[in-house]
Amino acid sequence: MTGEPTLLDEAARAGWLSYVAGMTQDQIATELGVSRQRAQRLVSKAMAEGLVKVRLDHKIGRCLELEAGLVRTYGLQQARVAPDLGQGADPARATAGAGASLLESYLARPESLTIAFGTGRALSAMVNEIATQPNERHKIVSLIGNIAPDGSASFYDVIMRLADKLHAPHYPMPVPLISETPEERALFHALRPVQTVATLAAEADVVFVGVGQMGEDAPLYKDGFVTRAQLRDMQAKGAAGEIVGGVFDRDGSYIETPISALVGGVRVEPGRAGPVIAVAAGPTKVSAIRAALTGRIVNCLVTDEPTASALLSRT
Repeated sequence: MTGEPTLLDEAARAGWLSYVAGMTQDQIATELGVSRQRAQRLVSKAMAEGLVKVRLDHKIGRCLELEAGLVRTYGLQQARVAPDLGQGADPARATAGAGASLLESYLARPESLTIAFGTGRALSAMVNEIATQPNERHKIVSLIGNIAPDGSASFYDVIMRLADKLHAPHYPMPVPLISETPEERALFHALRPVQTVATLAAEADVVFVGVGQMGEDAPLYKDGFVTRAQLRDMQAKGAAGEIVGGVFDRDGSYIETPISALVGGVRVEPGRAGPVIAVAAGPTKVSAIRAALTGRIVNCLVTDEPTASALLSRT
C-alpha cells in the first residue's frame, strides 16, 4: 500500500457514509468535497464492486470506523485515518496521501479560499503528493516564519513548494521563526508586508498544521530552533506539544515561556470556527495530538491507524 487514495478508496468511503453512517447523497458530496453526481456514482460503484455487504469489505473499513470514533470522541469536524503501512514505516508517508486528498477537496471548491499552512515533515510529505494543478482563485499563506537561525530558509517550509504546483497567489512569512529578542520580533512584525501576511493567516478559511512532540526528539530542538536548556524549561512547565511554534500543555492550553515572545508568525488560537486540520501520526506524537484535540486548537485530524487507535484507547 502506498497511502495514495484510489477510486476504490473513494467508493468505499462513499459506501460507508451512505450505508453505515446513513448520510444522504448531498451530505456525502459535502463530506468528500465532490459534486452530488459524483457522490452518487461513487456509492453505485461501491455496490457494483461488492464492497458493501453486511459490513464494508474493503481494507479501509477499519479506518472509517476509527474516523467515526475520533469525530465522536473529540467533537471533530472531520477525520481521515490512513491505513497502517507496517512496522518501521514513516508515519508522514502514511498520512501524506490522505492529507493531500483532503487538501485537493478544498482546492476543487469553486469559491475563493485563503488556506494557511504551518511547516514540518508531515506537511512537506503531504505537499509532495499534491498533483500539479494551476489554480489562481485560492490564496496560500504561511502561519510561521521561514528563516532558520543561520539565515537559511526553513527546510520544511511548504508554501514555496506548494506554490510551484498550484501557481496560486502565495504569501510566505518573511521573518525568523525565532527572533533574537522580543524587540527584534516586534520590528519584523511592524513591517507592512508582514502585517499583510499575518492578517491573511489569522483570517484564513482553512488551516493545515503539523503537531510537534515535546520529548527529547522535539522538532523545535532537533531542528536547532531552541537549546536543550530551553527545551528542559518548557518540559518543566508541562509542555506536551507544539503547533507553529506555540507550545501547549496536556490540556491544550498555551504555555507562556521566554521563547513564546520570540516566535515569528501567527498563533493558532483555540476554538476557530473554520477547519483547522492537523496532519500528524506516530507513537511519539500521540500525547501532543491528544492535547491539541482536547484544547480545541485543531478541529480536524489526518492520522494513521495506530495513532487513531491510541487516541481512542486512552480517552
